[in-house]
Amino acid sequence: MSLDRMVLAFAGLMTLLSVVLTWYVSPYFLWFTVFIGFNQIQSAFTGFCPAAMIFKAVGVKPGTAF
Repeated sequence: MSLDRMVLAFAGLMTLLSVVLTWYVSPYFLWFTVFIGFNQIQSAFTGFCPAAMIFKAVGVKPGTAF
């Protein structure tokens, strides 16, 4: 799996996790969903993505998503 696809999968997983935590644990986990969305928006404009940096450091091969 390429780096781009790994980041997309991770973002989707974190979004779903935050929804589950909001539903079953506390409505305050909605702020986690907001943080994830904000991080995706800033990454689109700046190109800075902490998850991509971590995945690259562990050896995930670079590539294009589509």
